[in-house]
Amino acid sequence: MFKKLIIAGVIIAPFLLSAQDTEVKVSESKVAIIPSVGYAWRLAKMPSGISKDTRDYLKDLKSGVDVGVSAYYIIKGNSGVGLKYSGYFASSNGRITVQDTNGQNISGNVSTKDQIHFIGAAYMFSNFSQDTKHKLFYDVALGVITYNTTTGNIKGTGSNLGAEINFAYQYAVMNNIFIGPKIGMTGGTLSKMKLNGTTVDLGEEKEGLTRLSLSAAATFRF
Repeated sequence: MFKKLIIAGVIIAPFLLSAQDTEVKVSESKVAIIPSVGYAWRLAKMPSGISKDTRDYLKDLKSGVDVGVSAYYIIKGNSGVGLKYSGYFASSNGRITVQDTNGQNISGNVSTKDQIHFIGAAYMFSNFSQDTKHKLFYDVALGVITYNTTTGNIKGTGSNLGAEINFAYQYAVMNNIFIGPKIGMTGGTLSKMKLNGTTVDLGEEKEGLTRLSLSAAATFRF
């Protein structure tokens, strides 16, 4: 479904932004830097058959801080190419219950810190050069998504191909500074991870890294 959203965004967004093409105001600004900060929610489903304590513990890891920054060079009209980074940070402290090899339930207090990073090549389409206070842009990016998780003395890492798509509305507070809300989705899945350096095949229980984000974004044009 995430791939379908990216394809739909690439196809539809240029038509939404092209309505004002006849009113384009020529701008000398060729570089756009767009930082953002907000909140995100991981979309992977909870495991079935887990205790309430474990479910509450995992719930805290399913939402966290989302930050990002992208840099674009305007190549022609309203199109730009560049690089994008985004990061997700979440943590949880609680008590979980698991079964040991003998089938006995064992409970204990644990603390986990999760990080998801994405970096990739990106394409942006906007109306930044048009003579209006109301700015719109969308961007899509393909690159590498990485996952880092630490629980006690156990460290897990993994990486795979990832993708990101964003849509934003901004208001021009100055000629070259725009501010407004941005909604985005970052996607990726891990089928293998390294736990303390040992590669583990996750089988059907893949690690879903897809998240939905809502952020405040600022654009600085130079």
